[in-house]
Amino acid sequence: FTESTYERERFEEVLAVAADIRHHAGLDVDPQAKVREWLRDVGDGVPGYVTPKVAVGAVVGNEAGEILLIKRSDSGVWLYPTGWADVGYSAAEVAVKEVAEETGIHCEVVGLLAVLDGIRQGFTRIPLYSLVFHCRAIGGALDPHPLETDGAGWFTRDALPSPLAGYEQWGDLAFDAIGGSPQAVWFDEPRDPPWRG
Repeated sequence: FTESTYERERFEEVLAVAADIRHHAGLDVDPQAKVREWLRDVGDGVPGYVTPKVAVGAVVGNEAGEILLIKRSDSGVWLYPTGWADVGYSAAEVAVKEVAEETGIHCEVVGLLAVLDGIRQGFTRIPLYSLVFHCRAIGGALDPHPLETDGAGWFTRDALPSPLAGYEQWGDLAFDAIGGSPQAVWFDEPRDPPWRG
């Protein structure tokens, strides 16, 4: 996936840590074998098309009907917890992991809320799809990660912080789901196909 020796070494170290975590979680017996399997699967990358990256977000609600938001340290805006998908985890597992890492809150996934095209929605310049899950808080305590966030908190619909990133794209979906009336999974509507032209 790269010509850089540094990047290859870093990637292999990340794989080793991921395999060790899986081993300690009782998912795999031999972490070194898992690393070899992953490296074999990745090989020199996937030739052919350039494809979008995948981000995973979590709209977390509590029993009071509040939403969990973080203030992103990279942009200073408030948003639901989100991050890049990680090798070795399902998208739902990444959602739960991101929430715990960024906020200290433990949650469970209720369902898929939205699939967003980052470029079409205007929140990125790089091609990415963001899978946004509806989650329910089940424990933990607010403990914002100091490198990834400048704060975290629970907010009601009528007392949201500012600046709030892209609320018009996800706000109604989020609060409908938290309130027990989830809508169908939202996605970017297809553009007119070229054969209709």
